[in-house]
Amino acid sequence: MNKIKVGVVGTGFIGPAHVEALRRLPNVEVAALCEVNIDLARQKAEQMGIERPYTFEDLLKQEDISCIHICTPNFLHYSQSKAALEAGKHVVCEKPLAKDLHEAKELVSLAAKSGLVNAVHFNLRYYPLARQMKTMREKGELGEVYSVIGSYLQDWLFYDTDYNWRLEPDKSGNSRAIADIGSHLMDILEYITGLKTVAVMADFNTIHKTRKKPLKPVETYSGKMLRPEDYADVPINTEDHANVLLRFDNGNRGVITVSQVSAGRKNQMKLEIAGSKKTFAWNSEAPNEMWIGNRDGYNESLMRDPSLVHAEARSVISFPGGHNEGFPDTSKQMFREVYAAVEAGRQPEKPTYPTFADGYRELLICERILESNRRQGWVEV
Repeated sequence: MNKIKVGVVGTGFIGPAHVEALRRLPNVEVAALCEVNIDLARQKAEQMGIERPYTFEDLLKQEDISCIHICTPNFLHYSQSKAALEAGKHVVCEKPLAKDLHEAKELVSLAAKSGLVNAVHFNLRYYPLARQMKTMREKGELGEVYSVIGSYLQDWLFYDTDYNWRLEPDKSGNSRAIADIGSHLMDILEYITGLKTVAVMADFNTIHKTRKKPLKPVETYSGKMLRPEDYADVPINTEDHANVLLRFDNGNRGVITVSQVSAGRKNQMKLEIAGSKKTFAWNSEAPNEMWIGNRDGYNESLMRDPSLVHAEARSVISFPGGHNEGFPDTSKQMFREVYAAVEAGRQPEKPTYPTFADGYRELLICERILESNRRQGWVEV
């Protein structure tokens, strides 16, 4: 088998997650790793067992590398995705696709003209029960969507000593909680319901107005603790917590809450979608179980099991019922669909995976949410 050779750019939290998922695909080889300088690239490549370390410029010159995964801080997504497309490489980019709508629109246009495979890593769509909810809605089992309640809660920035590049607008953009985890939440809500968000009203709160930036490097989610003299005070102007009211194109309403300062919530996304026939509820920290609510009969609990779900959801399940699948499996399932397209050589007419156009859509919603918070009023999307 001639395997598709892939280069991964970035080795923070999410880069190694991409590498691990890609290694589970039989037709893919992670052949190259890229970092900001060659010494770091060599060090990280040795740690991950990847043969070829490169700087980004040298990675683009490798003719046998077919696809590049952009797993770097947000401010690099646009320039690196553009350069990779111009070098004739298929691209999988972390979210957000870019720092602003102008950059994102340019990438969508460039990708469309090139015909190259382009994807944004909205992997949470690939929990099997997320696809099950989408399929049940498409088959009319949910009915008309009456309301949506969503939340995405984390605690990795709970203390004022918690620090990461995502706190710095020049690296991550003008939004943090909404752009980081809120984008996943908005993407999956529109994906499952089939609705478009047409207006938003947002209210942000920065709990820690000043944070203590470590003077030594600390990796995301590492849990390392430094001494008081190892910190410098830094003012913070991006949101720790946000509430957003939503209006949908069917005339009905929703609400979401995102927080990165909720003690004990490590990475919990919750959805409750009320329809005219049933209600669906699901929690990403218990991803193999879905609650189905009924008005006139008993409520139901559906366990992730390929023998129980619709065929469309079965396609993203690898193990029998009772053999739990979780976060690492979502990337594997998404990349399986992406690399079917890469193997075919170009972007399909109707991709099953999230594309640069989806990345633009979520950036648009995020921009409108930011505008709403500034104006403290409703803003149309």
